[in-house]
Amino acid sequence: MFSVLFDARAQTGTSLAFHIVIASLGVGIPLFLLITEGLWLRTGEEDWMILTKRWTKYFGVLFPIGAVSGTILSFELGLLWPTFMQFSGDIIGLPFALEGFAFFIEAIFLGLYIYGWKRLTPLQHWLTSIPLALSGAASSWFVVSANAWMNSPSGFEYKNGVLTGINPVEAIFNPSTPTETIHMLLAAYEVTAFGMAMMFAISLLRGRRESWVKKGLMVAMLMGTIVAPLQIISGDASARAVAQLQPAKLAAMEALYHTTAGAPLTIGGIPNNATQTTSYAIEIPKGLSFLVSWNFNTTVPGLDSFPEPMRPNPALVHPFFDMMVGIGFLMLLITVVFWWLWYRGKKEVPTNKWLLQSIIASGPLTVLALEFGWMVTEEGRQPWVIQGILLTKNAVTTAPGVDVAFAVFSFLYIVLGVVTVYLLRRFDDTKEALATNAAASTAK
Repeated sequence: MFSVLFDARAQTGTSLAFHIVIASLGVGIPLFLLITEGLWLRTGEEDWMILTKRWTKYFGVLFPIGAVSGTILSFELGLLWPTFMQFSGDIIGLPFALEGFAFFIEAIFLGLYIYGWKRLTPLQHWLTSIPLALSGAASSWFVVSANAWMNSPSGFEYKNGVLTGINPVEAIFNPSTPTETIHMLLAAYEVTAFGMAMMFAISLLRGRRESWVKKGLMVAMLMGTIVAPLQIISGDASARAVAQLQPAKLAAMEALYHTTAGAPLTIGGIPNNATQTTSYAIEIPKGLSFLVSWNFNTTVPGLDSFPEPMRPNPALVHPFFDMMVGIGFLMLLITVVFWWLWYRGKKEVPTNKWLLQSIIASGPLTVLALEFGWMVTEEGRQPWVIQGILLTKNAVTTAPGVDVAFAVFSFLYIVLGVVTVYLLRRFDDTKEALATNAAASTAK
């Protein structure tokens, strides 16, 4: 029914959409373990150990699921995109290899962390959380650097169809790496922070007022408060990098059909490729030119600066970009309101119904922002799989049966998703909290 190209992209996109959420939590939760167990060591307060034990169980569930979904993705790269791997293997094989080392380090220290409660001293046990958090972040950094290379390929020379002068280290530190890797790491911490806050807000709305629930919400919102403004700053830096390295992507992000001096910033609206206009949009005069270069009169290339077959689709990219940015600012607003009510309430955890409901909504919203961001990254690069080098249609497999594989793996991800949610929900009831409380007392 669909082309092999469509099926291959759909399967890869589905796999990535599932894996990126699990991987982000895998990056963020170890940082929470590092913080809460450290607070327990310093203060001796049992609430911090309760939180640490619970989050350890969450991580114990998510880690193997992330490993499985990540392994599927690695196979898909070779099976669905053989030409891409043949071309790029010698160039970006290094970051994937380093990601493998980081993953193994994370797995080793996760084993020490989970099974070392009675075998290590409290300080030794807490120290194992440091490489756990660092290796998780490093794993993400190396993988995203490979994706950044696809957006701004470097570290090689390509003449007459022959690759020469390959420099994998230069490829890792390609021009897109600094902004893209930082943006992704912050996204992982933001998704984790608001996901955790969502769970504690649900408990508070249900009438639970245990001190560990309140402290859990406080530390999650504190993390969200730190990350939310940093993510906005990082997003601004990323957009400036895109303007320099992928001007066609920027034009699609802003639905800028025509090259314009003093280009407006377009917020919202429905792009129409046929008429090359954006209906119902809010335009800030000269706003895009100013954001790109700090000059209101800078000329910004529109989609008309590129051959039509080489243009990304603004009807897809622009809405995803706007929704991602909008959610980012909404998260910042929620944190401001939270701490304002905390201050007004004499530094008591706010239990305002509307605020708690907003925090609950922030969990899935940050996940959506994460997904939208990756859609902008990938759709904004189309029709290239390697920007300016290799077209996506030329990188796909010619083997049959991709549609069947897509259906099978989609079903597999649905099952994995249901099982994951079921297991995580089991850790959120009162009996589990009491059992964790008893375990924490034993650990002390």
